[in-house]
Amino acid sequence: MLRLDHITVAANDLAEGVAYVEDALGIAPPAGGAHPLMGTHNHLLRLSETSFLEVIAPDPSAPAPTRPRWFALDDPRTHATLAASPRLMTWVVDTSDITSALAKIPQAARPAIAVTRGHLEWLISVPPDGSMPFDGAFPTVIEWPQGPHPASRMADLGCSLVTFEILHPEADAIRAALAGIVDDPRIRFSRASVPSFRAVIRTPNGDRQLT
Repeated sequence: MLRLDHITVAANDLAEGVAYVEDALGIAPPAGGAHPLMGTHNHLLRLSETSFLEVIAPDPSAPAPTRPRWFALDDPRTHATLAASPRLMTWVVDTSDITSALAKIPQAARPAIAVTRGHLEWLISVPPDGSMPFDGAFPTVIEWPQGPHPASRMADLGCSLVTFEILHPEADAIRAALAGIVDDPRIRFSRASVPSFRAVIRTPNGDRQLT
């Protein structure tokens, strides 16, 4: 079984992404760090001891990466979409054995590569072109190092995930591919003509919706 690890809001500019989340939730995600391999940086909001919300964007102060950035951030279509507004872009599931997990999920992106943020290093499934299966509606797979989950070390600002809905023209195929692998009552799949996401997050200000 794979468990929901984090949901990702992407932006062309990190400050714009943080403002977008703060406007929706009434809470600004605290600073995270930088990913040298990908030329990105992020802010992170804890949702539980083992899950969080990520806001990610290209890092203008970093050297240009030698490969396409993850989450399709270098795709001109993604850049155009995010120019209109930051948005929920994808979701990530956690495993203790990413090699085994990817072998069982043919639809998942691959290979697993090593990425760092500060002193933290982990494995994550990212194809060489940085693309995401099913426009990001299919989850990326991550394996953290042994020990406490990174979310457990984040400040607890009183937020938790209530529901996460994946809307996609091929929602039924995505649901079927993940049946018996990802089993979380908070995750819902709905057919829609345009891929998108809708998260309901419980905050000290009440339940708020993030898209």
